[in-house]
Amino acid sequence: MDRQDLVDLMDRYLEALARNDPAGIPFAGDVKFVENTEVLQIGEGLWETATGGTTDFRIFVADPVAGQVAFLGVLEEHNRPTIAALRLKVEQGKITEVDHLVVHSGDQPLNPNMSRVREDLLEPVKQEERVPREKMLEIADSYYEAIVQDNGDLCPFADECQRRENGSITANDQTQTPEEAAQDDFSVFRKMRCGEQLSTGVMSYITDINRRRFIAVDEELGLVFAFSIFVHDGEPKVMQITGVPGITERANNWGPFDLPAAHIFKIRDDQVCDIEAIGYIAPHGVRNGWE
Repeated sequence: MDRQDLVDLMDRYLEALARNDPAGIPFAGDVKFVENTEVLQIGEGLWETATGGTTDFRIFVADPVAGQVAFLGVLEEHNRPTIAALRLKVEQGKITEVDHLVVHSGDQPLNPNMSRVREDLLEPVKQEERVPREKMLEIADSYYEAIVQDNGDLCPFADECQRRENGSITANDQTQTPEEAAQDDFSVFRKMRCGEQLSTGVMSYITDINRRRFIAVDEELGLVFAFSIFVHDGEPKVMQITGVPGITERANNWGPFDLPAAHIFKIRDDQVCDIEAIGYIAPHGVRNGWE
């Protein structure tokens, strides 16, 4: 299957989800399906709770070489917009593996940033700015290493790179008003560029990032899609902060938890130009369903 065939298959899959009817989707007889780290049967999970199709926030990452296609966007669950990341693995025209990562919204309103995809994420990369797929994978993995080693220099961030998590801008945010900043003790870090922020140690509460699964490399769009689990064991209780005037430490009051996550990295000219991520809080020590 070529890139467009994979995107079309994911589109059909999303339409079937909205109908709560998997009939007509080419599943292999031994298809494995995992939703939010739990092994389920096709027809369960989001297949039961979806109440409508996708919105305008749709990102497809298709990889004909790996035979995989991913989606990150907003769909309807329980008649409310819900953020989700999906993955299909295709072999000989049949879907053999399925992943759903669903950030159940409950009564929480959708972040306004999830109403429209940043244009850069959807634009094809110019031929002269494209990066070989193996190098794209190395660059994407270096992002996780930059976090766990508190060293933003380990990942080649573009100056304009902005990170968004569940719609919230968490790095290189220049939009906060002074009033908003006064109510946000993360504001000074939120305004920093991606690499600069990671080198302060503000992410040192993240013990490890494991179960890294690089799903799809979309060479045309310059995108890499990955699943992982961010591990937080509750230590250190106090994080040492460097390079931030007036701030030398920050409390880690969140305790132990893990965060299953999906990331999309925009890579152009050997640099990470944008990051779109989603995730949800899970019990510490959670497995990912694929061990």
